[in-house]
Amino acid sequence: MFGKRRARFATGPTGLMPQAGLGRGFWVLCGGACANRAGTMVVPFMTLYLVSARGFSIVAAGEMLAGFGIGALVAPLIGGALADHVGRRVTLLGGTLAAGAVMVALAYARPAALIVVLILLLGMTLEAPRPVTQALVADLVVEEDRARAYAVLFWVSNLGFAVAMTSAGFLAQSGFTALFLIDAGTGVLFGVLVWMFVPEHRSHQRAVRDSRPGDSGYRMVLRDRTMVAFIAAVMVFYFVYLQSDATLPLAVNRSGLGSHVYGLCMALNGVVICLAQPILAPHLIRRDPGRVWAAGAALVGVGFALTAVASTPGDYLLSVAVWTVGEILPATVTGAIVARLAPERLRGRYSGLYSLAVASGWLTSSVGGTRLLSVGPLALWGTCAAFSAASACGVLRLAPRLRPVTPDRTGPAGCGAPTRG
Repeated sequence: MFGKRRARFATGPTGLMPQAGLGRGFWVLCGGACANRAGTMVVPFMTLYLVSARGFSIVAAGEMLAGFGIGALVAPLIGGALADHVGRRVTLLGGTLAAGAVMVALAYARPAALIVVLILLLGMTLEAPRPVTQALVADLVVEEDRARAYAVLFWVSNLGFAVAMTSAGFLAQSGFTALFLIDAGTGVLFGVLVWMFVPEHRSHQRAVRDSRPGDSGYRMVLRDRTMVAFIAAVMVFYFVYLQSDATLPLAVNRSGLGSHVYGLCMALNGVVICLAQPILAPHLIRRDPGRVWAAGAALVGVGFALTAVASTPGDYLLSVAVWTVGEILPATVTGAIVARLAPERLRGRYSGLYSLAVASGWLTSSVGGTRLLSVGPLALWGTCAAFSAASACGVLRLAPRLRPVTPDRTGPAGCGAPTRG
């Protein structure tokens, strides 16, 4: 099994730097994810692109971006099922190639109907590989090192995102075409790297082959009441968090500030993660994951609430810094929670259901967020604070069932899944 050469991580400021390798496959995955995120320029600027470059109203842009949310809702379920059935590599490569083609077409599209269709397809093709990446980490890394591995993946992805946002805001001021082309190229690079250097996991293939008919579909995932309840809280949380893409650029614009200010805000998001997560992660992964998740969700709500009174670049940067620190907490523990709940044969589908919850935020944040913003900043950011609190309370109630299981409670055949009623 890949990942038998387990990593040992130092504590302190360099807590995410490995003392031993997690395996070549994992580090190739991290490198590809970093490159992909370094080209993530289109979606954060989509509403601004539709309003400023294509002349749509704020509400119309929100409704069009809802198409991305619809596509993103369907895609993880498809991607998770394909990852379990046809393999991780082919699913990831197919999704990244398709996303690249859609981005190039969207860069030059003019008719509104065509833009709507392309945005829908973009949501499908961008989100389909997400559960594949999550499942690959669980395939490549042994259970005791997964929390650290997911933390490392989150860190390197945000390192790439900081690079992207540092340049994207300034590129957007001179035109959006370059954003689409760069994003397409880095996505394809990610898929090719995984295809060439990350082999398919043999134990996963054996688990799928040995599973009984009807024992590996989404119905099995939905019977897991802990997973379903956790997913409900995640959906509420991502309504709030994805306002960073859906309405924050519009809020910055309504304050009379240029697009480069939003770019700097998103660059700060990546920089804070890159600086703070190596310090926080070694401490977070030793604590109750449910409580860590809930504390982070609450802090994200506080950060977005501050946006209600923001009017200067400094105000926006402060609010972003607060919710970014909050973001680190759930991101550090979520991957390990989902992998721990999932039997091996269903890793793709469990990751697919989690990715669906994340993607639901694209639909709810774009439609609900833009409508609330049209009412007023207090309506939107006050709702975000309330939703974050509700999500945090929900996960606090689940916390005892999200803790690491002891060896005598593991599932059959080394699945590593707890026995739940």
